[in-house]
Amino acid sequence: MQENTPLWAPTAAQIADSPMTKFRTWCAEKYGVTLPDHDTFHRWSTDDRGAFWSAVWDYCGVIGEKGERSLIDGDDMLKARFFPDAELSFAENMLWKTGSDDALIFRGEDKVSYRWSWDHLHAMVSRLQQAFKAMGIGKGDRISAMMPNMPETIACMLAANSLGAIWSSCSPDFGEQGVLDRFGQIEPKLFITCDAYWYNGKLQDVSDKVRTVAPRLGAPVLVVPYAGNAEALATSLEDGRTLEAFIAPFDAGKIDYLRLPFSHPLYILFSSGTTGVPKCIVHSAGGTLLQHLKEQRFHSGLKDGDRLFYFTTCGWMMWNWLASGIATGATLCLFDGSPFAPNGNVLWDYAAEEKFAVFGTSAKYIDAVRKGGIEPLKTHDLSHLQLITSTGSPLSPEGFAFIYEGVKPDVQLASISGGTDIVSCFVLGNPVKPVWKGEIQGPGLGLAVDVWDDEGRPVRGEKGELVCTRAFPSMPVGFWNDKDNAKYKAAYFERFDNIWCHGDFAEWTDHGGLIIHGRSDATLNPGGVRIGTAEIYNQVEQLDEVVEAICIGQDWDDDVRVILFVRLAPGLTLDAELDKKIKTKIRTGASPRHVPAKVLQVTDIPRTKSGKIVELAVREVVHGRPVKNKEALANREALDLFAGLDALKS
Repeated sequence: MQENTPLWAPTAAQIADSPMTKFRTWCAEKYGVTLPDHDTFHRWSTDDRGAFWSAVWDYCGVIGEKGERSLIDGDDMLKARFFPDAELSFAENMLWKTGSDDALIFRGEDKVSYRWSWDHLHAMVSRLQQAFKAMGIGKGDRISAMMPNMPETIACMLAANSLGAIWSSCSPDFGEQGVLDRFGQIEPKLFITCDAYWYNGKLQDVSDKVRTVAPRLGAPVLVVPYAGNAEALATSLEDGRTLEAFIAPFDAGKIDYLRLPFSHPLYILFSSGTTGVPKCIVHSAGGTLLQHLKEQRFHSGLKDGDRLFYFTTCGWMMWNWLASGIATGATLCLFDGSPFAPNGNVLWDYAAEEKFAVFGTSAKYIDAVRKGGIEPLKTHDLSHLQLITSTGSPLSPEGFAFIYEGVKPDVQLASISGGTDIVSCFVLGNPVKPVWKGEIQGPGLGLAVDVWDDEGRPVRGEKGELVCTRAFPSMPVGFWNDKDNAKYKAAYFERFDNIWCHGDFAEWTDHGGLIIHGRSDATLNPGGVRIGTAEIYNQVEQLDEVVEAICIGQDWDDDVRVILFVRLAPGLTLDAELDKKIKTKIRTGASPRHVPAKVLQVTDIPRTKSGKIVELAVREVVHGRPVKNKEALANREALDLFAGLDALKS
């Protein structure tokens, strides 16, 4: 396929029928503006943000009191407030739908599967709300959960929010210190956990971990059954109860929704924490709701009755994004466990049998499927699948091509990027524009995204910092226990005055799309030339011999040299021939400047719980500096492989 040909383009009928087009037409008529195409629509959405976000509220039928004002102090990123007079309940906007149709579908790695109707979800939220209220939980209290991605987790979150409590979650594979580093900062009034979870064919009991963590959190514990040991775990705790016992005194009834200000906290999410104790990022109910409605209804084309799937754990912000899908009336398809147990067809089986409209996953998963020789195109009926989304790390051009060659030729592929910081996306898919190989389709509506050089000037055709130049609703309320917003300001506003600097190394394309070249704090600078690590990964990971790679800059002779670590396919050893093949691939596919000074073989590569490789942590270890929070890693023992390597001493 020629590079000047898009991988996918919407038909005229698809464009006309798209919720994005219908919303643009509605906005033009309501506000008396001329919006002939999407680019004009995007400019209007950032120029008149008050009108645009008010339009999202009205068009999506947000339940609550909007108030007269939609934006105040809009020119000051730190003082801007959206809908300062509004009152709403996030949970009320999630639970508008009733009936016997599926609201939540669950599949676990252990083959457990079950479904909750909308009425069943309402009943569970009602009973949980009453139980929470009976133990004194109310507005502003924190509820922490170490849970699998299962329906009970969604219900607990909604019940917490219905009372104005703040929800925070992680996955049960977090270590003891990782849980304490997060939840210990926010002093939860209740700690919710499972008794066990499944991963890669093994039952992982968490009883000992819970018995260690719970007393240090100092909160009562609610144990949700998964493996049949809930009662034994609850009984062994000083103040533990099973879910069944907790809600037994309460009959299902009408849910009492507490409507609160637009900026009232909904979630506390955590940074990866590989360079220190994780930052506690506080997100608002109103900002999260409007941003997710916009992304899911317009950018993703999600409609009432569609099936929405995202492969995620409760420790990744994509779980929060997935949970919001019920606000569109979509059915959430939940999965917990390894996507490769017992084989790589597990998620594709699920997609075919439940007729997913949207299949969300990570770039690493797509690459693993590609390298595993799995071709759903030949084995599965994916006729209902309209959109595949990919995030977590930049999706390589080969990953783009594989979706169309090995999965479905007529599907929209949306590489998306944003993060925990905004619990949403800066750049993502667009159903009315073509998909170009290796490119994210464009910026989100209402987000004044740009790419700037080091002097704060917009650049085109070259790499720079991804910034957002105007305030937007899903900016965090702040960081928890952050006096005078000092850490918050330092995280996003230290680089450029009154400009959100996201920390991604990015580039505009000729098609108006974007390429993310990796985190800018992990950018390589050999000879003073800035190189994105993703540019190297895109080349080396095309090789069948290389399973995955991680690249850092090592301080050397008053400069920086590029070091590439590779994990090879089973049975292979890095020899002179393969070393030359890797370097040649990088030289011809990227440039001579990208070629690493050294290529070294390792048996494992450290990553966070959400699957992101940790370049900064490896860089610290290579330089003999301590990594402050190894608990944030899924495989912290892998860091030891990079310490004191003789090959890096010459």
